[in-house]
Amino acid sequence: MSATPPASNNDAPKARVPKPKWLRVKLPTGEAYREVRNIVSEHKLHTICESGHCPNMGECWGEGTATFMILGNICTRSCGFCNVSTGKPLEADPFEPGRVANSVKLMGVKHAVITSVDRDDLADGGADIWAQTVRAIRHQSPGTTLETLIPDFAGKWENLQKIIQVAPEVVSHNLETVRRLTKGVRIQAKYDRSLEVLKRLGDAGLRTKSGVMLGLGETFDEVVETMEDLRSVGCQVVTLGQYLQPTPKHLPVAEFVHPDTFAELDEIGQKMGFRHVESGPLVRSSYHAEKHVL
Repeated sequence: MSATPPASNNDAPKARVPKPKWLRVKLPTGEAYREVRNIVSEHKLHTICESGHCPNMGECWGEGTATFMILGNICTRSCGFCNVSTGKPLEADPFEPGRVANSVKLMGVKHAVITSVDRDDLADGGADIWAQTVRAIRHQSPGTTLETLIPDFAGKWENLQKIIQVAPEVVSHNLETVRRLTKGVRIQAKYDRSLEVLKRLGDAGLRTKSGVMLGLGETFDEVVETMEDLRSVGCQVVTLGQYLQPTPKHLPVAEFVHPDTFAELDEIGQKMGFRHVESGPLVRSSYHAEKHVL
């Protein structure tokens, strides 16, 4: 794995490196997937699975898992890897928790993953809408388990406490990359602050999870160090996947990491004591999410 740092967002677009054969994706199939797909189309429901063109959508929907994004689609941060628009968001919608809960019920989702944009414009960082969404889903679909993929709430711990109080089955917060590359990849985020988020969640008795993208210029040893950092704050689940450049304006792929490297990191993670390790080129944050509650 390369040790070359990623280019900044302002660098001139570079030619994309052709994707290797192990990143080819099969089209979604299966009766369960088709049933969910029909419901989504009929009721005009919105999932990150579709809008993010997730390579695992067919498999996840077939297992009864889906991912929803709350608090709008405009983020107050400008991470170099993310294709979500940056700008001034609209006001938070107080009716959104009910709509999301209704979507979960209509789709018959067994395990829902909820994520959001960063809302640094709000005093509570969106924590109230987060908590209301969890409560609404539990009210309408009491048998559905939940994972919340949360932001860092800018280190305002009273807002994180609102997530702790509703106690989702799994709470995820992604480091995204190794310490050395954080400033260029997650411009407004802080590596140690993200570790503190996970520590506070774990200390409160919640099952914690984090994800790391590979191929941004990190070294193998840096990835292992990052996994060790996650274990040091009690993180129980880790996902490792290949970074793919959304558009020419985003950070370029420094390397397509071979599946054998992912397999080696999987073995290392198991030995470290992670409860679950998902490591592979096509792995995304919500991959096999339904298994992480066990």
